[in-house]
Amino acid sequence: MELTLTAEQIAADESTSTSADLDDIFTKAAEFTPLSKEEGLRLMQIPLHSDDCYRLMALANRISREQFGNKGENHLHIGLNVEPCPLDCLFCSLTHKAGIFTEKIDFPEEQIIAWAKYGEEQGADGLNLMTTGTYPFSRLLELGRILSREVSVPLIANTRDISHAEGEALLAAGFVGAYHAVRLGEGRDTPLNRNKRIATIGVLRDVGLRWMNCVEPVGPEHSAEELIELMFLARDYGATYSGVMRRINFPGSPMTKYGMITELEMARLVAISRLIMGNVPKAHCTHEPHSASLLTGANLFFPEVGSSPRDGQCDTGKGRGLGIATCRQMLQEMNWNTELPSNCYR
Repeated sequence: MELTLTAEQIAADESTSTSADLDDIFTKAAEFTPLSKEEGLRLMQIPLHSDDCYRLMALANRISREQFGNKGENHLHIGLNVEPCPLDCLFCSLTHKAGIFTEKIDFPEEQIIAWAKYGEEQGADGLNLMTTGTYPFSRLLELGRILSREVSVPLIANTRDISHAEGEALLAAGFVGAYHAVRLGEGRDTPLNRNKRIATIGVLRDVGLRWMNCVEPVGPEHSAEELIELMFLARDYGATYSGVMRRINFPGSPMTKYGMITELEMARLVAISRLIMGNVPKAHCTHEPHSASLLTGANLFFPEVGSSPRDGQCDTGKGRGLGIATCRQMLQEMNWNTELPSNCYR
């Protein structure tokens, strides 16, 4: 399913008889001249299967391959716990309302260490430790200290909003960055405060943690303006990587009525995001892993183990989640070199 444009956007698209304005935008993007939000919205008007869409994708692909030195990245997602989370974000399978998980499960330390060592053995470029919103922060710090001794792969936290003191504690525990997204529908589809989410991004920058991001979780109901706003947030706040993640509708999801976007639509959005990010990022991500976006500016995948907000399995490695070997093969098939060192931690 493709994203629906507003009537005003459709009218603007139909009134454009040439792509001369796109030529100017593409030239600016190729030279890493920052685009305006109006130019970003113009890119959102480019229809799938048009010549201009493939021009857009080709430019995003070339920019990423040149800027990232053809490096293909795999950052292993490790979901540390499963619980019927009381925050009840509508798009998440790990919620009380979803009714999929009825018991609280903290994966044992031995299992988490084993997953981390699996990531290191398979050449993962980073380990992203994800928790639900009520997971004890002290336990996340403890696991950071343990894994810092056990493996040499950079650690990224994916947790709740934090204070400056907590950000400094993450650094001291061995984390080098944090994944933190202002989600589409924040405050509407989630109970969380958008401004507080943005404040946490400022905290990460202030204390010296790298900020990792994605525009997510994208569905057909999200407007071009919503998407562009978050793409520019990623650029303006200097995300180490950004990109596009689509919403996966788990069985019984309240978002099922909206459907899901296709991988091809996601690839178009990845290309738009890539042009907007300019020379800011060290990598550009897409999720879930698929080949189409590897031709439109994405070079970073997230293989997954442990809990996942897109899965009904406790361990997504036995469900939806793809392994590192599979993701590496997909990257290599598209001529991304997974053997090079990561650009994200230089």
